[in-house]
Amino acid sequence: MADIHIEEFYRDTAIILVQLYNAFPRKVSLYVEDIAGPDSPDEFGLHSRRHRACFSTMLWLADEGHIRYDDTIHQDAVDQVVLTQPTFTRLNAAVRTDRLPDSLSGTYPEDTDGLPPAVQADLATNIHLIRVSLKNGNSSLIADTIQTVLFSAG
Repeated sequence: MADIHIEEFYRDTAIILVQLYNAFPRKVSLYVEDIAGPDSPDEFGLHSRRHRACFSTMLWLADEGHIRYDDTIHQDAVDQVVLTQPTFTRLNAAVRTDRLPDSLSGTYPEDTDGLPPAVQADLATNIHLIRVSLKNGNSSLIADTIQTVLFSAG
């Protein structure tokens, strides 16, 4: 993928979803610096392009109905944010292995033989797939995962 801002969007989206899933159903404050890294505003108080892009990702996810929040804290955070029911359901759903892109072969599914059924079921969810792609760190893999989990039909 050639567009670095799109790669950053997918990575930010993955991190945001994992953080909110881990806190669900509690409402939490989601700070840009926890996702995009530290930022030092310039002499005019303007944040970096990277910081603004991450904050915009949060707002876009809300506009598209994936998250809900009560307020923003300047351009530093969204406050009282939680996953929406459709996004929680999608993240908690079992991975549709028949729809996985080729880039995900070899990373998923993992060998779960011998594990208890409840653990096997947990490791077969979309949120686990996102965690695996983030752990791998490959930008193309993260992009393919978010596209598959969040933006593909059904």
